[in-house]
Amino acid sequence: MSMQLSPDGMYYWDGQQWQSTLSHDGRTRWNGSAWIPVQSQGYAFGASPRAPVTREPTSWTRPLQYAVAGWYVLSAIYALSLPFWMSGPMSQAINQSIQHQEKLNPTASPPPADLTAMVTSFMTVGIVVGGLIGLALCAVAVIGALKRWTWIYYVVLVLLGLGTISLPVNLVSAVTGSSVAAASGFSMPVWITWIGILFSIPAAALFVWMLVALVQRGPWGMKKLAPAVS
Repeated sequence: MSMQLSPDGMYYWDGQQWQSTLSHDGRTRWNGSAWIPVQSQGYAFGASPRAPVTREPTSWTRPLQYAVAGWYVLSAIYALSLPFWMSGPMSQAINQSIQHQEKLNPTASPPPADLTAMVTSFMTVGIVVGGLIGLALCAVAVIGALKRWTWIYYVVLVLLGLGTISLPVNLVSAVTGSSVAAASGFSMPVWITWIGILFSIPAAALFVWMLVALVQRGPWGMKKLAPAVS
C-alpha cells in the first residue's frame, strides 16, 4: 500500500488524517518502504518536539549589557558611599525633628541629651546594612547583564521604571522645597534631593532604551531566530 509522507518524513496520510511515522518505542521511523533507526535520520528520541525558541544578539545587545552593568557598578559605589556623607545631614534632620516636637509640646519633659547621637547611630547602622544589601543586589545585576539573563532584564526594567516615575515628584520637591517630611519638621538638605535627581536622569534614559529594545527586538535587544526547517 502506498502512503503519502509529509515533506519532513515525520507523518503519513492514512486516508483520513496525518499519523506519525515514528514507531511506538520511538527508536525507528517508517520512510515509506522500510524502518530506519531514528538516530540515523537525526530525529530526537520520542515524539517530534517543537523546536525551542532561540535568539541571536544584535547591534544593541552588547551596548545594553555594558550599560546595565556599568549603571549597577555606579549604583554600588553610590550605596557604599552613603554612610560617609549622610551622617551629618541625618544628625541635623534629627535635631530639627526634636526641636519641632519641643515647640509643639513646650510643657513636655526634654528628651535625653544623648538621644540625637543614639538615633543617629541606629540610622547609620541601617544605612550601612542597606548599602551592603544594595551591593549584593548590584553584583547580581552586573553578573546577570554580562550573562544576558532574561529575568534580570525584566527586573532591572521594572526597577528603573519605578525610579523614572518618582523623578518628576522629586524634581517638584527640589524646586518648591516642599515635602511630607518637611511638614512634620523632619527635612534633609535640598542638595541631597538634587543628587538623587541627577542620579535618576541616566537611569530614566536607560529605562527608555531598554523598553524600546524590548518592544522592537526582545530582551537584551536580541531577535528571535526562525526555527530551522529540516
